[in-house]
Amino acid sequence: MTLPAIPRLATVVVCEDDGPTLDLLCEHLEADRYLPLPAPSAADALRLCHFKSPDLLLLDLRLPDASGIDVLREIRASNGAVGRYDPTLPVVVLSGRASPADRLRGLREGADDYVAKPFEYGEVLARIGAVLRRRDGRRLGPRRAGEIFIDTATREVRVTGRPVRLASKEYALLCALAAEPTRVFTKQELLRDVWGFRTLAKTRTLDSHASRLRRKLDPEHGRYVVNVWGVGYRLVEA
Repeated sequence: MTLPAIPRLATVVVCEDDGPTLDLLCEHLEADRYLPLPAPSAADALRLCHFKSPDLLLLDLRLPDASGIDVLREIRASNGAVGRYDPTLPVVVLSGRASPADRLRGLREGADDYVAKPFEYGEVLARIGAVLRRRDGRRLGPRRAGEIFIDTATREVRVTGRPVRLASKEYALLCALAAEPTRVFTKQELLRDVWGFRTLAKTRTLDSHASRLRRKLDPEHGRYVVNVWGVGYRLVEA
């Protein structure tokens, strides 16, 4: 008998150069329904953050090839859709550097939380969950917007019962709009929240993704992802 696949809560890059600690964290995270991606070096962490689109990075500061602070700076400095990394990626620092100055430096450089070693795994797990909830309220459970159903635990999307397959950024755009389905989100808000742009760049990225999302949600009538000309988008008509 084949057991059903267990849906994963989130994908976590675990950047830790100590082998036993890395194995321990990955084993526990997998048991707690996360998908851990082991990264024993800074280069491995950046590669996984670029190619795997994780939900969170668990980052040690003392790495064999670079400082974890430099990894954090590299991610935060990335330029949204045209950069190599998601600059809004949640990062939890896990480090033996426990002085107040070290903690403040990590938070100042963009860490979402800072856990000092030696650590209790239960605390790390709680911090990961809190950061994900704080950074992305869309993970809190299934939601409906008219005939659209979004299961944020499994990333499943259905329209009147019909399953809809979305690319990563199409899904992120849908979740952003579904937070307040009748509200008009400005282009600047969506470029910032979905792609991480700090300024309103001249790009067709949002418009092209919105067009594809509209076609996928309602191929015949295009009722969703309403373009409010000169302002932005709303998910459904008010």
